Amino acid sequence: MRKNINLWQLMGFAITSIGGTILHFLYDWTNKNTLSALFSGVNESTWEHMKLLFFPMFIFALVQSRFFKDFSGFWCVKLKGILLGLILIPVIFYTYNGIFGTSPDWINIAIFFISAAIAYIYEANLFKQDFKCKFPKLPFVILCVIAILFFVFTFYPPQIPLFQDPITKLYGIN
Repeated sequence: MRKNINLWQLMGFAITSIGGTILHFLYDWTNKNTLSALFSGVNESTWEHMKLLFFPMFIFALVQSRFFKDFSGFWCVKLKGILLGLILIPVIFYTYNGIFGTSPDWINIAIFFISAAIAYIYEANLFKQDFKCKFPKLPFVILCVIAILFFVFTFYPPQIPLFQDPITKLYGIN
């Protein structure tokens, strides 16, 4: 399966792009259903946009892991890739806004796709290097903890700018 790593990563990028786009609107499409709020964006905060990247990447990794059983460093690679994507979203967003003062919606959308693309390219490079992992189960546990944090902070967000909806100035579910 690793011979086709570029194809796998391209498929992951496509699924993450489509999944993240759907998750952006899912909460409203489901009439603000609490279950959909766990996985989808409930407002326009940077944190909620990070959720749009995390869940499609994590779900794709769960599927992909079934085909990469012989690669002991799989979850280490995935943790590094997902963390990179999650870090890039606020770094690019706040850097751009710090320089220009504001960002149009098309820039915000591009930030999501750029972050996902860079994350999958980074993962592909790690897979090709036959990346080793000292604690192969720990990264999966860390990703599960991150998922739980997304769930908790949807309903109980810290009162810091990362979690604030720039339009309504509110936090979490309104």
